[in-house]
Amino acid sequence: MKPNPSEFLEITGTIVNEIDKLGLTPILIGGMALVVLGSQRVTQDFDFVIKHKEESIPQLIQVFYQNGLELVSKLSDSGQVLSTINNKKIAKIRLKMDKPESAYFYNPDTLLRIDLLFDFPKPVEELLKRSQTKTISSKKFTIASKEDLLELKKIAIQNRTKSGDKEDLEFLEKLI
Repeated sequence: MKPNPSEFLEITGTIVNEIDKLGLTPILIGGMALVVLGSQRVTQDFDFVIKHKEESIPQLIQVFYQNGLELVSKLSDSGQVLSTINNKKIAKIRLKMDKPESAYFYNPDTLLRIDLLFDFPKPVEELLKRSQTKTISSKKFTIASKEDLLELKKIAIQNRTKSGDKEDLEFLEKLI
């Protein structure tokens, strides 16, 4: 059974609220942020920049696993999830040892994916200065400013080429 998009929003909103309580301040970026701003883009995941606090990793893992998402351990070259870690303890160890710039969480049953970027490619403190808070389906989300989203998209394009990147840039440039 695959939930509808409003269920994705509900689950993601719950996770965001719990991460915020840890003092990690998740800021929505990427395709879903563009959708909130009115883009017709179709996206499969939620991307957030959060503070990186190593001491919060156990609680962060707990939030995702109690909400049915697991740490992704392997992606294909095209970004598809190939495997996850279904054991919380191993996931905590993996994040502490690897110290990645980002981590991906995924529910193999519903296909919900939430990507976390740890103070990368811009620090949360910088993004917070211009961010806005919006309530979507009764859940509060902090969303990066249009200007920051444009800058982040330009950074992303330098490192990859995705089919929707050009359209995303055009959408953001029209908004600004």
